[in-house]
Amino acid sequence: MRRIRLVVRGIVQGVGFRYSLQHIARGAGATGWVRNLAGGSVEAEVQGDAAAVESVVEWAATGPRGAVVDHVAMTELTPVTDEDGFEIRRDA
Repeated sequence: MRRIRLVVRGIVQGVGFRYSLQHIARGAGATGWVRNLAGGSVEAEVQGDAAAVESVVEWAATGPRGAVVDHVAMTELTPVTDEDGFEIRRDA
C-alpha cells in the first residue's frame, strides 16, 4: 500500500481537474481526496496499490483537456487505514 500527496501547478482550476482526478482515482481503485488551493494549484492525497497510485500520478502530469500542468510535486506519506472512497474536499 502506498500513499502520496500531489500538488499540481499550472492552469488546473476551472478546467474540471478535481472531478476528472476523482474519476481516474476511483477507476484505478485508489482512495483519498482532492481540493483546490488558494494559490491556483490542486492538492490531492492518493492511496492504493503501486499500480493504482502510479496511474493517478501519470494522469496528473497532463490532466484533463483545458489544463496546462507546469509542475507536479509528489511526497510519500504514511498510508491510512480508515479511508473509504475518493472525495472532493472544500477548497483550502
